[in-house]
Amino acid sequence: MEIKVNFLDKLRLEAKFDDFTVIADQPIRYKGDGSAPGPFDYFLASSALCAAYFVKLYCNTRNIPTENIRLSQNNIVDPENRYAQIFKIQVELPADISDKDRQGILRSIERCTVKKVVQEGPQFVIEEVESLDADAQALLTLNPDADAATYILGKDLPLEQTIANMSGLLAGLGIKIEIASWRNIIPNVWSLHIRDAHSPMCFTNGKGATKESALASALGEYIERLSNNHFYAGSFWGEDIANAEFVHYPNEKWFKPGKKDALPKEILDAYSLAIYNPDKELRGSHLIDTNSGNAERGICSLPFVRQSDGETVYFPSNLIENLFASNGMSAGNTLAEAQVQCLSEIFERAVKREILEGEIVLPDVPQDVLAKYPGIVAGIQGLEEQGFPVLVKDASLGGQYPVMCVTLMNPRTGGVFASFGAHPSFEVALERSLTELLQGRSFEGLNDLPQPTFVSQAVTEPNNFVEHFIDSSGVVSWRFFSAKADYEFVEWDFSGQGENSNVDEAATLFGILAEMGKEAYMAVYDQLGATACRILVPGYSEVYPVEDLIWDNTNKALLFRNDILNLHQLDDDALEALLDRLENNELDDYSDIATLIGIEFDENTVWGQLTVLELKLLIHLALEQLDDAQDLTQAFLQYNDNSVERGLFYQALNVVLEVTLDDELELDDYETNFRRMFGNERMDAVIGSVNGSVRFYGLTPTSMKLEGLERHQRLIDSYKKLHVARAKGRDQ
Repeated sequence: MEIKVNFLDKLRLEAKFDDFTVIADQPIRYKGDGSAPGPFDYFLASSALCAAYFVKLYCNTRNIPTENIRLSQNNIVDPENRYAQIFKIQVELPADISDKDRQGILRSIERCTVKKVVQEGPQFVIEEVESLDADAQALLTLNPDADAATYILGKDLPLEQTIANMSGLLAGLGIKIEIASWRNIIPNVWSLHIRDAHSPMCFTNGKGATKESALASALGEYIERLSNNHFYAGSFWGEDIANAEFVHYPNEKWFKPGKKDALPKEILDAYSLAIYNPDKELRGSHLIDTNSGNAERGICSLPFVRQSDGETVYFPSNLIENLFASNGMSAGNTLAEAQVQCLSEIFERAVKREILEGEIVLPDVPQDVLAKYPGIVAGIQGLEEQGFPVLVKDASLGGQYPVMCVTLMNPRTGGVFASFGAHPSFEVALERSLTELLQGRSFEGLNDLPQPTFVSQAVTEPNNFVEHFIDSSGVVSWRFFSAKADYEFVEWDFSGQGENSNVDEAATLFGILAEMGKEAYMAVYDQLGATACRILVPGYSEVYPVEDLIWDNTNKALLFRNDILNLHQLDDDALEALLDRLENNELDDYSDIATLIGIEFDENTVWGQLTVLELKLLIHLALEQLDDAQDLTQAFLQYNDNSVERGLFYQALNVVLEVTLDDELELDDYETNFRRMFGNERMDAVIGSVNGSVRFYGLTPTSMKLEGLERHQRLIDSYKKLHVARAKGRDQ
């Protein structure tokens, strides 16, 4: 994690990381003002807080109340050497906790991350650099031997060269990658989380049987998502980008809707129109680009090559963003390698959907077949030894598709997790199923898995597949666990041979789609210096329902973005109009404004936690519509999960509205005790909100220029690096 420090007045310092700011000072005896803890105080507190976190985690997973558990830490300083200290952590436990849980709580503290890092003895590297934003590769920590050449199935170059090429490309773009975490909780299963140190919203996870393969996976996914603009999907890219020569890619085209908002004839083709506009309800306005919001420019459309005949078809960027999410994107050492990954991913998710929604029972993989892959067996045994039964299934549906499944059961909670993996190689597909299962997860994380159900509707409803797509945490049918399989086991093999194996495998996978009567469309993105592609298979590889183009399109942001960002400048008529749109566009009251308008607010601010309901409430207050404001305040207090500070503000607002709207009560009679209960500052804000002198309390003013929105500006900065590189690539 990158922590940037600013020097403030006197001895005060400011550390910034993620969405947090920490102020440090020195005690008065050391010439400070004593206005904040000192750096060493934060260090001491970190180990105590970390220990308490693991106690809390242990108790939560076993439903043990923590109200009467107390924890303290004292540091005992050696009089001969003040840097040699003993950290004594003591825990006071209630009498009704069992001996087993007492020992478990103490053992949980041993897992404290701060403690383990200190005991390991971190290394400190102190150096001068020309720019803090440079030297992207320096944070990767894993630097394979340049002379080594480790080949794995599916990769056209050794892992060492793959890592060097990808990390070098990111460094050249000015993107400073840091590894936020590593996990290796069972043998031969590694995962890591990497992110942009400047824009941590841009992150990926990697997985593999080794550290190197996991890092190559993470870097590949990062470049894949850069190349396909996935990190920035759904977000507003700012007015500069919206009005630039191109918004997404230099080869994009913009088409104006026809008469009566008809679809331009230049977009899509007969095959895809039959899928995306079957009832002739799709209009041009549905396809306006969300990221630019530039409706006057028309419909931003991206070229894809139809694989059946090589013709170019233009797909609206809006359609791609709304329906496909990240499905069918990949980067590789070669185009064929990227194609195989794309197509494997498409089959994995489509077949998974067919199996889960059809409640299909898969055949077990025989033990003699599993025994051919001892590294995978060792990982499975590691899970079994931790008390998690594992089922290994053939998901090829009788040898039709290159898909495998590893399903984990958690007897402690009754939850299950069905993880799928795909690749032309049986071994690689099986390994991916296992590594996907534990990507970024701890053993504690396996306690959050949903329980299976016999209720078919819970399995087949569209949002369940979205949950499976995001992190495989959706619901699975109990029928999936029947001993009577719907298909015979097949030890399938779709892999190619020799130096052109990926080329052969890509042809095989495209061939399966063709045999199914599916059209595939591909775009290749190599302007950033790496080979990446995106493959669309209409009617097969979508993640979200096609109806979302009409009923839940992300470009509904355009109805609200401008006015919400300019909220403080709106007059009463404009506020009434905004309120009317919020009421009449079938929005979920508890959905967040950040997602609605595509802005990355700091999560720790009122903007970052603002919901549609709270915004409507604040508008009613600004318009002095107190009865409506009271109704929404009570709804907020009953259902909304917000910060303690915000909750207290609305508690105070509720009682002030109660008094104000009651003809028999006078606020003057209650104000003194309201102030004693809620504090003067909060009451000033509440009374001001009711009488109209305070508008939109807690929301700092901004505009379409995005001033003050540092987190979102960092996201745009990240995108502008790609924009510049694409412009250069076009001009060369």
